[in-house]
Amino acid sequence: MLRTVFALLRLTLLCGPALFIGTALAQSPDPVITLRSGAVIVVPTPTSVPPASGHVPVQLPDTWDAPSSLSSPHPSSGAARVAWYRLDFATPPARIGSQGAGRLLAAYIPRVCSNLEVYLNGELLHSGGRMTEPVARNCYRSQLVALPADLLLADGNRLDIQVGGFPQNRVTSRQRVGGLSTVRIGPYEVLQGQHEAQIFWNVTVAQIIAATLSLIGVVMLALAWTRRLGYAVYFGLLSLGWALVSARLWWREVPLAHHAVEVATSILFVPLAVCGVLFVLRYSGARSRRLDFLLWSQCLLLPAVLLAAAPERLFLTASACYAVLAAEFILAVFYFLVRAWRTRRRDLFFIGPILTLAALAIAAEVGVQLGHIDVPRVQLIHFAIPLLFVALALRLAQSFARTLADAEGARRELEQRVAEISAEIERNFSHLAEARVEQVAEKERKRIAADLHDDLGAKLLTIVHTSDNERISTLAREALEEMRLSVRGIAGKPVHLTDALADWRAETVQRLGDAGIEVEWQGAEPATPRTLAARSYVQTTRVLREATSNLIKHSGASRAIVSCTVDEDFQLVIRDNGRGIPLELDGRLDRGHGMASMKNRAKQMQGQCLVESGPGYGTVIRLTLPL
Repeated sequence: MLRTVFALLRLTLLCGPALFIGTALAQSPDPVITLRSGAVIVVPTPTSVPPASGHVPVQLPDTWDAPSSLSSPHPSSGAARVAWYRLDFATPPARIGSQGAGRLLAAYIPRVCSNLEVYLNGELLHSGGRMTEPVARNCYRSQLVALPADLLLADGNRLDIQVGGFPQNRVTSRQRVGGLSTVRIGPYEVLQGQHEAQIFWNVTVAQIIAATLSLIGVVMLALAWTRRLGYAVYFGLLSLGWALVSARLWWREVPLAHHAVEVATSILFVPLAVCGVLFVLRYSGARSRRLDFLLWSQCLLLPAVLLAAAPERLFLTASACYAVLAAEFILAVFYFLVRAWRTRRRDLFFIGPILTLAALAIAAEVGVQLGHIDVPRVQLIHFAIPLLFVALALRLAQSFARTLADAEGARRELEQRVAEISAEIERNFSHLAEARVEQVAEKERKRIAADLHDDLGAKLLTIVHTSDNERISTLAREALEEMRLSVRGIAGKPVHLTDALADWRAETVQRLGDAGIEVEWQGAEPATPRTLAARSYVQTTRVLREATSNLIKHSGASRAIVSCTVDEDFQLVIRDNGRGIPLELDGRLDRGHGMASMKNRAKQMQGQCLVESGPGYGTVIRLTLPL
């Protein structure tokens, strides 16, 4: 997959202009003359007219990158030079014939560095800008010069091109070494397509990419500011820095001398490379203050070396700096690949290929500067690195979007969890409040019970023992017993069911026996220990007392059966053989004999009290309570 992507990228960048140019050529059968040889002469300063003699033969393309074997000095030796190239050509046959009459011819120069002036048969036709410092910089622009018909001769035309540039030792990149390419002569409309294609790929695309990288840089810096992402800071600075450095491709009239422009361009690459290395390291998760200090110290060291280098050794010094920076970036990419292989396989398969292609493109550019690779016609690094920046930015944006989505999901989950915990806290607080209220109520009940027992109980007991009136003494004794029952209910202590049954049996048997009624108590001990709430004990006792009182006062019975059963519920049944409830009370049981009171007490205990009776059949009272 990686090879396929790289092949498509290389095919697009390298073959795109060729396809465009090939299409333009295929559309026209008009002949194009290519001038590959001529003569050259070096002059100290720009002149207005070409010199008449002193030229020596030269082959095109001619690059000022090595001393020439020519007998006269070559522009590649010494300081900045101006060279005159003289090219002779005959008017193309297509221009002379009847079909070519009226068609405009042109001279197409794919490359000239740094600037030129074009003369046809001694007449100035075209100037690329200033020929003196600060000289116009046209190294990345092709030149298309129209050849007026009235200046053309049928044979023996002379094209003089004055070129101002700098030898290799006075530039920081082989792409800006002075020289002249081959020159093509042909119909203007044919050569115009080639010229526009070259301008588009070398200049227009660079401007579009610079604008794109500027936008990416601003977005990344904003992202780093809002989300505190360290690697986004370096990537944003890297994008903005590359957009700034790419201005050298299309900014021709720089208001600085050549040496200052070359040194400034090289110095800008130092912090740019440091940001690239730190981005890779930060994205890998590596942090080292010592390494950061060493990297940033290069922003002072390397520029000092470049500034201190002699002008005639500028290329050698800059090439050494580029090699050091390239090696640092390649090592950082290697570290990322190793780290990603161990811990972050996803980044290895997505970010790894992009960084690997960037490292290969930088290594290829270093090879070009060192002379191991020929200077390409279309500058691959000018497009490959920015395109990789765009791909990397898209990947980072995708990763950030995924991280943001995960964070949003985590936030929603956290909010839900917080809501659940808040609800649980509220429930616990409510339970605590209820428990606190119950605790206070329990305390208050105990206080009331103690007051009743200590004050009222003592007074009733005094009445029982000191009263001479039997009636008063009996009432006081009953009141004392009732008070003790109430105190027991207020105190809130649960009662064992076995003890409750024993109390109820003793009291009921005694009361009915005293009234002359035979009693049969039927009941078994519960299989497992069971307890009865204090309030339920009190209410059940009062129901049983009320039923016993009714049996004694109203039933006329001679015999009663009391049965108790304990299962899921507690059931108390009281049967007698009395006269039953009179007919005049039938349907109005709740209005007399304390029936309403018994039923209300059973209802308060979440139970029920049923009364079954008929004249001559006795009465049955069933009390059922949940345990």
